[in-house]
Amino acid sequence: MICFIGNSRGGVSFVGQDAYEVGDCSYRYDGSGSNPSLFTEKRVLDAFDDEYGGVVVNPEKLPFETKVFASILRSSVSVWRTEGKKGIWLKLPVEKCDLVPIAVREGFQYHHAETGYVMMTYWIPNEPCMFPANASHQVGVGGFVINDKNEVLVVQEKHCAPELVGLRKLPTGFILEEIFTGAIREVKEETGIDTEFLEVIAFRHAHNVAFEKSDLFFICMLRPVSSEIKTDDLEVQAAKIFTGAIREVKEETGIDTEFLEVIAFRHAHNVAFEKSDLFFICMLTKESVDGVDGVC
Repeated sequence: MICFIGNSRGGVSFVGQDAYEVGDCSYRYDGSGSNPSLFTEKRVLDAFDDEYGGVVVNPEKLPFETKVFASILRSSVSVWRTEGKKGIWLKLPVEKCDLVPIAVREGFQYHHAETGYVMMTYWIPNEPCMFPANASHQVGVGGFVINDKNEVLVVQEKHCAPELVGLRKLPTGFILEEIFTGAIREVKEETGIDTEFLEVIAFRHAHNVAFEKSDLFFICMLRPVSSEIKTDDLEVQAAKIFTGAIREVKEETGIDTEFLEVIAFRHAHNVAFEKSDLFFICMLTKESVDGVDGVC
C-alpha cells in the first residue's frame, strides 16, 4: 500500500507500509484497499457517532492486515480521545478474528459474542464506565388453552427428569418472535391445536438461570379454534384436554389460583445488540412521606 506524506518543505513523497504506520500525514481508512484520500486529521477507522457521545466502528471496512489494523486502531483511539468521545464499539466479524488479540492488547474488552461476531468496547474517559451490560436474556411462553367448558389443554414431556415423568403441564417453549405469536406456535407444534391469543395472564422474571442470564416466562391465555390433537413425537409424550382446571390444580398442588392482569408491556426485537427488549409499565400507589404528598 502507498501513502502520500507531506513534508515540512511542502513537497510530497511516496512511502511504503512501514512509513505508512508512522507517517505524519494521515487519512480516514475506509477499508477499500485503494490509495487513501488525504485528510487533515490523523488516521482513523471508518466509524459513526452514536447518540451517547461515543463512536461505532464500521465492521465492513476494517482492514484485514493485522499490522495495518494495529496502527490505525491506536491512532483512532488517540483521535477520539482528543475529540472527547466517550466509548468505542468495535464489532469484529468472525472472518476477521485475527484482529481480536490486537484489540485486546490496545485495551479493548469483550462485551458480548454471537455466532458471527464478537463485540468489543473501549471506555475512553477517566471516569466510571457507562457502557450498558450485554442485553441478553431468554424468553419462554406457556399456552393456557381453555375452552368454553373451562377445560384446559395439557401435555406430558417426552424428555424430562425422572421425578417429572408423567407430570401434566402447559405447552411451553422458548421463543424468538412476539410473545403472542410464539405461544400460538408452541401450542400448534406440540399439540396440533390451532388457537387465538386472548391475553397475558401472568409472568415471572428469574435471574441467574442459564449462563447466569435472566429468564422471562409468560403465560398466555389462548382460545382453541380446532379440537383434533396431534402430538409432536419429538418432544411430547401425550396431550389431552384437562377438565376442572382450578379444582385439579388445588387438589394436586394445594395452590389456590386466580388470573392476574398485565397492565402494559412492550416486546420489541432487534434493539440493542440485535437483542429483544422488554419494557413494563408498573402501576404505583401514591404515598405520603414525612408530610410530603409524593408529587414531584
